[in-house]
Amino acid sequence: MTIRILLIIILFAISALGQINLNVDATDAPRNIVHVRESMPVSPGEFTLFYPKWIPGEHAPEGTLNDIVNLFFTADGKPLEWRRDDVEMFAFHVDVPEGVTKIDVAFDYVYQPFTHATANLARLKWNRLVLYPRGAKSDDVSVTASLRLPKGWKFATALEVDKETGNGIDFKPVNLTTFIDSPAIVGRYFQRVPLASAGTGSVPVFMDIVAESEAALKYQPGTLKGWKNLVAQSELTFGARHYAKYDFLLTLSGVGGYEGLEHHESSENGVGEDALSNAGELLDLSELLGHEYVHSWNGKYRRPATLATPDFEQPMHGELLWVYEGLTQYLGKVLTARSGLWNETMFRESFAELAAELDGQTGRRWRPLVDTSRAVQFTYDSPRAGRNMRRGADYYDEGALVWLDADVTIREMSGGSRSLNDFLQRFHGGESTGAKVVTYDLDEIVRTLNEVQPFDWRTFFVDRVYRVNKRAPLGGITNGGWKLDYTAVPNKATIVGDHMFSIGLLVSPDGEVLDTNPDLAAAKAGLAPGMFVRTVNGAEFSLETLRAAVAATSRGETKITVVAQSGGEQSTLTLVYEGGERYPHLVRDPMKKDLFSAIPKALALKNGTTTREAGKTQHANKE
Repeated sequence: MTIRILLIIILFAISALGQINLNVDATDAPRNIVHVRESMPVSPGEFTLFYPKWIPGEHAPEGTLNDIVNLFFTADGKPLEWRRDDVEMFAFHVDVPEGVTKIDVAFDYVYQPFTHATANLARLKWNRLVLYPRGAKSDDVSVTASLRLPKGWKFATALEVDKETGNGIDFKPVNLTTFIDSPAIVGRYFQRVPLASAGTGSVPVFMDIVAESEAALKYQPGTLKGWKNLVAQSELTFGARHYAKYDFLLTLSGVGGYEGLEHHESSENGVGEDALSNAGELLDLSELLGHEYVHSWNGKYRRPATLATPDFEQPMHGELLWVYEGLTQYLGKVLTARSGLWNETMFRESFAELAAELDGQTGRRWRPLVDTSRAVQFTYDSPRAGRNMRRGADYYDEGALVWLDADVTIREMSGGSRSLNDFLQRFHGGESTGAKVVTYDLDEIVRTLNEVQPFDWRTFFVDRVYRVNKRAPLGGITNGGWKLDYTAVPNKATIVGDHMFSIGLLVSPDGEVLDTNPDLAAAKAGLAPGMFVRTVNGAEFSLETLRAAVAATSRGETKITVVAQSGGEQSTLTLVYEGGERYPHLVRDPMKKDLFSAIPKALALKNGTTTREAGKTQHANKE
């Protein structure tokens, strides 16, 4: 036997070990159970399988290991001994006898109640439904998958279908990386809405919707126009795309759980059942869609090298999440406005709200922004109580302020001839391609920005991200010709019960104190997270009575008396305050040129019109 033939045999054997045949039976999804069967080639001896632990987009070891039940390994119908690793709990060691070349794996996945499955729909995250050979690179493992659905249910996924038979679907083989990056939504009430096609000069893009009811699927013509504009404005902003097809996977359920997770050729977007008919929820949904769509370019195509791991066991390092998530948070707001899903007032209100919240955080006195991204493993799960002192996942919103500042800086220094759009087209654009990953580091960010607008960008980011700052980075607002101001008129983005900018109190509808600002009246009076407000100025607590009491302080009242309960004890506390209601807004600074207002404007198509104008013209022609 020649060396070449031996090498071919060895390579074939290695590649064979990376083959997984997977069958997912979701017929019991309405009962919160999914059945999994898989098989794969093995060699005799100890063989170790791994359950995905570090999930792209979640930036943390959030594999749902504890939801696997009824786990069995067999070979030729005979049970095999297995044991969990003593240290790495996501690894399973199996003793493979001599002569065995293939093992079968069976387990059930149990959804937590009312999270990702209901009687009418389910989200199928493949990373929760597969074990793979430990140590194998996910790009080198091939998955041939099939799916079985409840009778009458439909599905949507970025995976390519090989064939459909009744309620069964066979997918074309893909590598494990692509497979896990291509989840499915399934449900009884389903609708697929085309947003772009090859005939429009784009590639196919769909809004795939599953809902709890047929009525929930209905949307207004203006909403559809905004969705189509979102696709067009995104492609104009980046100048290219990096997917062969894209699916917005939208679930509408009041009990199915909120969801927002990016993928290269799709995104998971979960909101309430009435999101398409409720104006407030539609605004939130619009930003969610914009954010997750931007991730196809920023996060999936261009990705920090420390987040591009070869498998689902290696830890991810989150330092550059202020780019991965912060830039995406900024562009998600920008593109939602450019598409017409938000008006310019909503765009300003959104930035006013997050600027005020971040500027009033006492936690920024000790903790730099970058620490919130480096600590991402527990940042997502940190409680709301004490967040003002602790900080949360601030690389999102404060990252957005940093990138707004960068955008305005470019516009100001170039006299309006350039903007962050020029950076995006250099960094994320280029030639349109299929899905692929191109990694980067901070050096490349700085270098590309300097190609667009020469400046000391490294110091710019070090000052705002890597150093402790007692004030939020508001340069994009102030240098953009606007100021942060406070009035008694609620901000359109303010949640109910938020008095953090007046008495320093965030409270739930049932009176639970969710957070306080230690510098302001509520905390100074003795209120703290975990307490419950029972009465306000002698009246039973409600959000309305509390708001009225705060408002009265602008008319001469200087005290608010509350009865607060902590455990089994109640105490009377007096808040000393006289400022009335205070909600943040942006107001024009006439002393400076308005650079901010140009940012949410729709970009022009090649013929000089915008996607919004084109939509109006088409609508007028139909009438």
